[in-house]
Amino acid sequence: MSDTRQSARFVAPEEIGELARKAVSRAETRQWSIDELSWAALRPEELTETDRSVVRFITFIEDHIPGYLTYFLDALPVSGTDLAIEEICFNREYFRFLISWANDEERHAAVLTRYQIEAGMSSPEVLTRELAEEGRKKFALPYENPVQAFTYTLVQEKATQLFYQRFKAVANEPVLRDLLHRLARDEARHFAFYSELVGAYIKRHGLAATVPDLKDVLSTFRMPLADTLNGYWRWSLKIMDATSYDHTEAYEALVRLVRDFATSRGNASAIDLAEFVHRIRGM
Repeated sequence: MSDTRQSARFVAPEEIGELARKAVSRAETRQWSIDELSWAALRPEELTETDRSVVRFITFIEDHIPGYLTYFLDALPVSGTDLAIEEICFNREYFRFLISWANDEERHAAVLTRYQIEAGMSSPEVLTRELAEEGRKKFALPYENPVQAFTYTLVQEKATQLFYQRFKAVANEPVLRDLLHRLARDEARHFAFYSELVGAYIKRHGLAATVPDLKDVLSTFRMPLADTLNGYWRWSLKIMDATSYDHTEAYEALVRLVRDFATSRGNASAIDLAEFVHRIRGM
């Protein structure tokens, strides 16, 4: 692929570098420790069967972080003499955020695992093997263009943030509520980074060139592990009913982002995406 065609797939390395530095700085100032939670105040008797089911479900999702990280490292490599220098520079700057993000997500997996054990929901031996059984399944996305992978993650992070907020609204157990608040706050930070990054693509390449990629993502979107986790669809439908949650609400965040960039020349693209999302959510 020529350098010109390669450059069309990215934004300037210095631009993503600045976004990554800001995101990592935000993460450093908002770090929290698993030991900060008031584990002695945990009240397992206040957990409903639905609460327990949801906690098990989200533990599987969060614990797949090695798979998610492997996907992005493969999709955006930071070494290879066959790669254009601009691509390596872009990927290297993104890597700075990726490692910070992975640290957050690994903490999510660890704290949910500890919660299950502290609440008597499972034993370390059983849970370790259950998570490994699902964790060894490969995670993949059907996208070649980086902006599509970033758009997918933007929507997924927003959807996860919304879910944790909805779950907290119906949960009563105090440690779980505190935990869900922390998880939602982290996911909001991750969403902010990807929102800024996709916005940088729109700014550089224009709405007309970018919106088709965004629509492709929305038309094929599945939440993580939807096609690999045993019983995912039956499980997720029960959770949606219990928490009044719908992941397609997150699509509206993408519509708002596009509208923010719309000018007199871009309004048609913004309206087109909004109508596309409306049709998807109506299905």
